[in-house]
Amino acid sequence: MSHAPEPGTDDPLSLHGVVPPTITAFHEDESVNYEATAAHAQYVVDGGAHGVFPLGTNGEFPLLTGEEKRGVVEAVVDAVDDVPVIAGVGAPSTYETIQNAEHAESVGADGLVVITPFYYPLDHDGALEHYRRVCEAVDLPVYIYHIPSKTGNSLSLDTLSDLAEIPNLAGLKDSSKDVPWLGQAIDDNPDLTFLSGSDSLILPGLQLGCTGTVSAVANAFPELIVSLYDAYDEGDEERARELQSEVYAIRSALKGGSYMAGVKTTLDLLDVDFSPGPLRSPLRKMNDADRETLESDLRALGVL
Repeated sequence: MSHAPEPGTDDPLSLHGVVPPTITAFHEDESVNYEATAAHAQYVVDGGAHGVFPLGTNGEFPLLTGEEKRGVVEAVVDAVDDVPVIAGVGAPSTYETIQNAEHAESVGADGLVVITPFYYPLDHDGALEHYRRVCEAVDLPVYIYHIPSKTGNSLSLDTLSDLAEIPNLAGLKDSSKDVPWLGQAIDDNPDLTFLSGSDSLILPGLQLGCTGTVSAVANAFPELIVSLYDAYDEGDEERARELQSEVYAIRSALKGGSYMAGVKTTLDLLDVDFSPGPLRSPLRKMNDADRETLESDLRALGVL
């Protein structure tokens, strides 16, 4: 018997489980390493991931050119054929988002993740028009990416309920960390699929009604996050709690050093057959001292 929440009936992909926001790998000169980018996507699939999400926050999408984004989607779609690829296509403008969405559909992506437009304020009517136009431009399921801390734009519950009426609007990845908002959003919109977007809320998200998680920790340790999901799905909540505690500790270790440095530095420490390379400037990987602390912490946790 399955204990994990069921995906929404409006979601043709039935997204569930662990969907890592895969990295964009770079060469040392910060040009995109498409081969390593694809290899990382396959790495998390080999670790049991139920889907992959290229061009999310961990994919450094705001730092890529349009041509590079298209190349990343093509590389991941070509590499991954046994789980859904939901491609990040969001941009500040509806015009560019549609261009990205049409390209992702044309090269074989299974679904699209559309971050709320950022920089400029977004009101109720603007949100409806944006997502309606994107959904009308493609036939793929569209998932909203809700991360107000980065975009400056939060969706109200009323706006989300109106968005849920748009054909092929299939679900939402929530990184607001606003648990009351998420709980009510799930309750108000049972036909949508919800994915939690923070490693701190994997188990609480499942308990609220999320069907799975978009987990940064899974970019380095996919088996761990899959084990957490499987434990909950099998009804072993005590084991799921133990694994969530382990995730808290790993998450804390990865958050040392500069912003976003943890995942790629950890991949350097692991025995993987690809190089994640640097982050694209102004982001940067950990310095030697932070890297040594990370390695020590991860060894103490028994994951290296």
